Amino acid sequence: MRCDVLAVGTELLLGQIIDSNSAWIGGELAASGIDSLVQVKVGDNVGRIEAQLSRMLVDADAVIMCGGLGPTHDDLTRHAIANVMGVELVEDAMLVDTIRQMFESRGRTMAENNRRQAEVPVGAAIISQTRGTAPGLICPVTVDGVDKVVYAVPGVPHEMRDMLERAIIPDLLERSGETAVIASRVLRTWGESESGLNEKLEYVIEQLETPDTPTLAFLASGWNGLKVRLTAKDATRDGCSAQLDQWEAVVRHEIDDLIFGTDDDTMESVVLDLCRQRGLTLAVAESVTGGLVGGRLTDIPGSSDVFRGGVISYATEVKQTLLGVGEGPVVSEIAARQMAVGVRDRLGADIGLSLTGVAGPAEQDGQPVGTLFVGMVGPGFEEVRQANMPGLRELMRQFSVITALGFLRQHLI
Repeated sequence: MRCDVLAVGTELLLGQIIDSNSAWIGGELAASGIDSLVQVKVGDNVGRIEAQLSRMLVDADAVIMCGGLGPTHDDLTRHAIANVMGVELVEDAMLVDTIRQMFESRGRTMAENNRRQAEVPVGAAIISQTRGTAPGLICPVTVDGVDKVVYAVPGVPHEMRDMLERAIIPDLLERSGETAVIASRVLRTWGESESGLNEKLEYVIEQLETPDTPTLAFLASGWNGLKVRLTAKDATRDGCSAQLDQWEAVVRHEIDDLIFGTDDDTMESVVLDLCRQRGLTLAVAESVTGGLVGGRLTDIPGSSDVFRGGVISYATEVKQTLLGVGEGPVVSEIAARQMAVGVRDRLGADIGLSLTGVAGPAEQDGQPVGTLFVGMVGPGFEEVRQANMPGLRELMRQFSVITALGFLRQHLI
């Protein structure tokens, strides 16, 4: 069973609203073992909605349409579906009464244009609304002699989710006549480019191109790392887990040195866990990142038992007076070492981590934009490492965070 997703709304195309609904629907379909291969956004134009829906129904068994069920002139989903079905829209008197009662229960009077929400394509079934005024629709469609179905749900997230869980997923499973589970596992990596990872895993990817094996995809996620996602389909969740366990081991054999976590792990959560396991506390001195490292660490619940605090030593005199940095260039190996020692001693931590570098727009202390020095001082180690980050200012600062924490992780393991 294949079910694709069509999100309706010009605001989605203009970037005024982020289409999180399609992502959530995709996840629910996957968890139910229903294939979903295409997600599309289309503006509030009945001709374009109709054309896009018709194109999607050529390949898909079902399409979920999200949005465009409101009472205003630009809510056109019902009209487009009726056109594709080749039927008229008819006002449902019971729906009108239901919508009117919803307004009256809130001490309000229903506007006449809300009657539009009671218009239903002939032959469609209604998904009752329990949280708003717009009902959903289950609309049978025949394409080249093949029976298919279109579902329409409101764009309001909590209304859409209720209808999907209550009516649409059960209906899809009944139509499919089979039960299956789709599950994914994400291996989080850092230290190699997407193309570099692809080369290292080329042999594995070739093996995964055979039937009944998981799929593998790369997801570049900025300072959350580069993700390698394995996705398996099986009749049971245990079967999916067995496939994922098997192929995770194969992938790790090739790139285990680059993998720092799985699924919801982040570099900062991994570093905090490693410190916690070893009974170590951590303090951070930041210059180029201006507090981003401390912010990421404190985003993790329970970080206070490891993270002592930080010093944002952006100005040279702050580095010198608070952290004991000597005269000379502050974007240097020497300064990074002194910052790490200084913040460890100043805050009474077991480990001191420091970052100093050049985010731009111009070079500093003879170092080009993108230069990063990371100082690390802890039990049994004292090191400064240099790296070159992408030149764009914000990207350089973000990548500096995961790079510095990644260097520290290597010491901790």
